[in-house]
Amino acid sequence: MYDAEGNPDKNQLVETYAPLVKRLAYHLMAKLPASVLIDDVIQNGMLGLLDAINRFEDGLGAQFETYAVQRIRGAMLDGLRENDWLPRSARRDMRRIETAIHSLEQRNGRPPTEIELAEALDMPLADYQRMLQDARGHQLVHFEDFTDEEGEDYFERHLGEHESNPLDVLEEADTRAALVRAINDLPEREKLMMALYYDEELNLREIGEVLGVSESRVCQLHSQAVARLRARVVGAVSAKAPGSGPRRGRPPKKPAVA
Repeated sequence: MYDAEGNPDKNQLVETYAPLVKRLAYHLMAKLPASVLIDDVIQNGMLGLLDAINRFEDGLGAQFETYAVQRIRGAMLDGLRENDWLPRSARRDMRRIETAIHSLEQRNGRPPTEIELAEALDMPLADYQRMLQDARGHQLVHFEDFTDEEGEDYFERHLGEHESNPLDVLEEADTRAALVRAINDLPEREKLMMALYYDEELNLREIGEVLGVSESRVCQLHSQAVARLRARVVGAVSAKAPGSGPRRGRPPKKPAVA
């Protein structure tokens, strides 16, 4: 991967890591509406790969791939945000679903079924499942995780950072604990689907083959699982002691990408 002068061969690197870009793009598609074209995501990812090649200075190998993944994903998300890829109606629908999930869980003490959610939303099951399909892309990612006001991304800001605010550490631990509990409480099929997607990094088609369902059905399950997690985690974080004032120690997070 080096030329005769000992410098990284960019053309060879692009060819070598192009499959990584494609894999990340297809993996990301589970979170994106059908209107997003895979070719556009891949193109943005390739720009991220080129940026990683130009910036990385410590030699190539496993460390470079870890760095490149951050750059590629960041470039894909930047491209999506620039195109305002999730309609307001989809954001509104997901908020309705999350509210219904939270309400039914509080009332019944268990995760609601799809039929119960459809009834709570006063719509046929097929319409509810179509809403899940259309609303895929409702993310759990914050803008500040990738860039700040000066354009510096998360990887640059936190690479090599050794000191942490104790309040930040405690809040992060609480959120992680709430997320673990929420994942454990998912219905078994949704829990398996999330494990296949996030742990095994399978794409929608591959997950569908494992579960014996269509790719669109996997998409619905993913959207519903994310809505369940958001309803549980956001509810747990906000259900702190009443009367507590603004958090101290860091500015509040910017609105999540939705």
